[in-house]
Amino acid sequence: MSNRLRTYLSPAEGIAPGERTARFRIGPDQPVLDANGRSRISMEDAAVALIDEAELPRFFQRRFTIGY
Repeated sequence: MSNRLRTYLSPAEGIAPGERTARFRIGPDQPVLDANGRSRISMEDAAVALIDEAELPRFFQRRFTIGY
């Protein structure tokens, strides 16, 4: 058994290089879908979401998802 503290990031189904918009949405366990039903995010926005969570944890010991 480990005493490490973990938070899990589940990025959108489609993650690719793109623009940093900082307009992504965060969800707890289900994929975050855009208006067209797609689960996607840019690598740049995924990095921002990950750093934001590291600096100010909101999903302590839980999984969170990101997408547009």
